[in-house]
Amino acid sequence: MLKVREISKKYRMGETEVCALNGVSLEIESGDFVAIMGPSGSGKSTLMHILGLLDVPSSGSYQIDGHEVSQLREDELAVLRREMIGFIFQQFHLLPRMSAVNNVALPLLYSERKPDQERASLLLEKVGLSQRKSHTPSELSGGQQQRVAIARSLIHNPQIIFADEPTGNLDSTSEREILALLKSLNQQGITVIIVTHEEEIGAHAKRRIRMRDGVIQSDERLEPALALGSASNSEWRVSRKTQKLQSSGGWLRQVAEHFRQGFQTLAANKVRTSLSMLGILIGVGAVVAMLAIGTGAQKAIEAQLSSLGSNLLVLRPGSIRVGGISQGAGGSSRLTYEDARVIEQQIAGVSRTSPSVLGMGQLTFSNQNWNTQILGVAPSYAEMRAATPEMGRFFTTEENLKRSRVAVLGMTVVRWLFGDQNPIGEMIKINKVIFQVIGILPEKGGSGFRDQDDVVVIPVLTAMRRVVGKSYIDYIDIEAKSSNEISRVQDKTLELMKSRHRVLVSQGEDAFQIFNMTDIQSAVSESSRTMSILLASIAAISLLVGGIGIMNIMLVSVTERTREIGLRKAVGARRSDILSQFLVEAIAVSAVGGAMGITLGWIITTTLSWATGWATSITLNSVLLAFIFSTSIGVIFGIYPARQASRLHPIDALRHE
Repeated sequence: MLKVREISKKYRMGETEVCALNGVSLEIESGDFVAIMGPSGSGKSTLMHILGLLDVPSSGSYQIDGHEVSQLREDELAVLRREMIGFIFQQFHLLPRMSAVNNVALPLLYSERKPDQERASLLLEKVGLSQRKSHTPSELSGGQQQRVAIARSLIHNPQIIFADEPTGNLDSTSEREILALLKSLNQQGITVIIVTHEEEIGAHAKRRIRMRDGVIQSDERLEPALALGSASNSEWRVSRKTQKLQSSGGWLRQVAEHFRQGFQTLAANKVRTSLSMLGILIGVGAVVAMLAIGTGAQKAIEAQLSSLGSNLLVLRPGSIRVGGISQGAGGSSRLTYEDARVIEQQIAGVSRTSPSVLGMGQLTFSNQNWNTQILGVAPSYAEMRAATPEMGRFFTTEENLKRSRVAVLGMTVVRWLFGDQNPIGEMIKINKVIFQVIGILPEKGGSGFRDQDDVVVIPVLTAMRRVVGKSYIDYIDIEAKSSNEISRVQDKTLELMKSRHRVLVSQGEDAFQIFNMTDIQSAVSESSRTMSILLASIAAISLLVGGIGIMNIMLVSVTERTREIGLRKAVGARRSDILSQFLVEAIAVSAVGGAMGITLGWIITTTLSWATGWATSITLNSVLLAFIFSTSIGVIFGIYPARQASRLHPIDALRHE
């Protein structure tokens, strides 16, 4: 069954090379019960580790059932260990966070066989632990822990069991029980190989091999090996067909189990886990809060910009050059009331226009007075500039043509002149001219250094003839029918104005100026988005710091759990299995920390909005971004420690102090 030829194993300890095995040759038959004996340092444990595929020889040949295995890769050795071999360790190597039944079922996690709690329970009953299935190792005696280890070694129906000093930590009663179990297993056809230095243990074997200084000194047959066909129908064995999983769903089971065990591990180290999560929690909370503040600010700016109207162009008079010298604004470049009507009628794509004049004046009501801006506009201004009154009404075309003395007030003017009193229908004086208040403009807030609500709006013809005393227009608002028409309307308007005012090409291109409100809105919105990205980037630094914390904690975890890694590899875990397990734990830390960070971000955002009155807005995209980012941090920073864990050699990990 097992055949080794001239195998050697050398270790390097500093500058010294130690030869643990020196040209050992050996054959072991199927169904045998072999005791490998010798004092400490004789090489017996090294030989068992090589036979059990936990270690590889430096030189020589090793065959199992005629197949050479000494040159197999680590993952291939793991599969062989999983399918053929069961281990019983002197130190038991039970996982402290798992119950006895889960420790027994552990090897099934790394196989294609379905986890079978019933079979694990049956094996515990066979070793006399039917009442201790749910107990953790700390709740079991040494003999009971060794029985759990024996049951674990049988979960895969192994062909060979390797026992390393299986009674070394037990009392005499437990020793006899364990030896009786091993002999019973051998009688059922399982090959048993024990490593021991005790003569009374070796006396129970059918074959006794003595070693010293890395060589075999004697090989004594005490009883004939069990014949291949003589093994009874084993009640320990379960049909492999009933244990096989369909290929689909196997990986999902493993991932789910990794997550379950990962959360158990994290829960067992609450303080360390909490510190790991802290960096992610703060980072995600900061990202969510900063994005909420940035998004809220952007929406507030967009709301203010929308108050300016959509698809708008603003035509203003410019300067005319004569002989290369600018003549300044005014003169022949002044706009007229008639220009607004002509633009609306003659340029296709124009929806409507509103000529406007500006001025300053004093408003009085009762014993109150207030200096404010006077804005004369056409009735179309209300819809073009989103200025439809919330109370009262806007003036009509007829009132404009009749130069009626009616006014619509901004909220700032209302507060100063009327306080809490309803101003609709009241009479006020604008530069000593009596006007009737017919409406209140919607509140728009501040814009830069100017209060948009500190204004009184009156008909443009009334303003020109009765209040401001201007015969020309300060600017004309032009609304295009769609955003696609804006560029063409802009060009046509300039051509029309130059034609109407007889502006020569030699007099320059600045006779009239058109401001595109869409461009202004886009620029301000882009600035707002840039600020949001900047805030989020600053917050993301916290996530990076949290990721580094996760990496450090996971590296510490790898060091603390080195023996656990060795055990998992001994029972069949491949590199990818160990990598997945530690990566899942890092992701779990990041995911839980991310979820808590989202809650923290919501609390911060709500508190800031309540305390400062800032506009904030938490969006689904910002939450998903922060959560995905935090989980990605776990993957990125968890890869290195997980890879370090997966690269540990099983025997080195098991020997780790």
